[in-house]
Amino acid sequence: MQNEQVLSQSELIDDPVDTKAAGEESLAPQKTRIMGRISYLLAWFGGCVSIGTFAMGSSIVGTLNLLQATVAIAIGCFIIGIALSLNGAAGYKYGIPFMVQARCAFGFAGTRFPGLVRAVPAIVWYGFQSWIGAGALNAVSSTMFGFDNLIFFFVTFQLLQIGLSIFGFQGIKWLENIGSGFILLSLVYMFYSVISKYGDEITTNLVNIDGTWGAPFWAATMLFLGIYSTMMLNVSDYSRELKKGTGTGLLSTIYAMSILPCTLFMGLIGLMVSGATGVSDPIQVFSSAVDNTPLLVTTLLFIAFAQVTTNVLNNVVPPTYILMDVFKLKFRTATIVVGLAAFATFPWELVKEESSAGLQLFVQTYSAFLGPIFAVLVVDYFLLRNRTLNLEHLYNETGPYRGVNWAAIIASLLGAAVALTFSSISWYASLIPAGLTYYLLMNNWSACARFRS
Repeated sequence: MQNEQVLSQSELIDDPVDTKAAGEESLAPQKTRIMGRISYLLAWFGGCVSIGTFAMGSSIVGTLNLLQATVAIAIGCFIIGIALSLNGAAGYKYGIPFMVQARCAFGFAGTRFPGLVRAVPAIVWYGFQSWIGAGALNAVSSTMFGFDNLIFFFVTFQLLQIGLSIFGFQGIKWLENIGSGFILLSLVYMFYSVISKYGDEITTNLVNIDGTWGAPFWAATMLFLGIYSTMMLNVSDYSRELKKGTGTGLLSTIYAMSILPCTLFMGLIGLMVSGATGVSDPIQVFSSAVDNTPLLVTTLLFIAFAQVTTNVLNNVVPPTYILMDVFKLKFRTATIVVGLAAFATFPWELVKEESSAGLQLFVQTYSAFLGPIFAVLVVDYFLLRNRTLNLEHLYNETGPYRGVNWAAIIASLLGAAVALTFSSISWYASLIPAGLTYYLLMNNWSACARFRS
């Protein structure tokens, strides 16, 4: 495999190939970049739709008023934009994916740690969201045609996503670009429907209250930020596809502005529906709108389509690249394995009410590692390496990055402990302890000397 060879700097950077077929992905530095700025923005827009954002909005009812909630969501999105730009800088500059980028911080063997932190939840959410999407399609079919078979729709839905995934970023580009239009129109329609039906209640319960600009406000910014914290780790998997010529400031803006519309609409819909009706799940409210079939069908199709666009970008690419790295699989083979593995997560069990506590514990546990690993990667690239990587070393398994860099593991574990201690602001709280610990260990621990090359 190409990523197992010791390649020269010129071989890694100068490649005459200027085309890339669908599904032709590798861990080698990206030569052919298929996304311009608009296409890249739309890809993130379509791929960052999270049904959980509704719940995030519902959770701040009674704490923030409508204006404060809007500002909190906006701040969270711009912090996300900056974070994505920072950690995606190496991928954008050198065309390398997350698992290669992590080698200089964690070591060739050590990358299994951040890889598992990113891959396992991705596969779990892949299966979970596929079950949700299949349920939405089944509801549409039952409502409009009288055909009700959830298992059929789940298997079909999953096979469809596997089929889309094997086309790689060529398929992702067109799926997300086309899908973003439907998603935006659906959200506008849902937002308008909420305002029309619950306008008075929204004014009373969400506009005419004091709210707070204190600690709960800043905790709210992290609620919406946290939804995308997984993608902050492997953003290089995507930034390597963006054509050169975009500065850091503009790139941060592209990220923020791609994420902001969906997050704002969905967060505020969740907030307004919950504040007006007392029901925390807006999907439940919309699904019970039997007197408004267009709203019901639009909502259900939105749910189904959102699962596809989010899964293909968010939950397929990370574990696929990790399987390619660990088991030397080809991209298409790895995507099929990931898709089949999603069946093994038994999502029909995860959606049960009695499973919610365990699922919440799972989310809290893996989320605690996201901020620390992000901090380690950013400190490594910007402070220790001054934005300069040695590609020969990154592709040489017997070179200076062989084995495990324990400084990165220790710093990540320390940061995770802090995150679990301050759960309401876990991502923020973990950054300085993890980043500072890593920096100090790398500069003062002789065992880390070869990783500083």
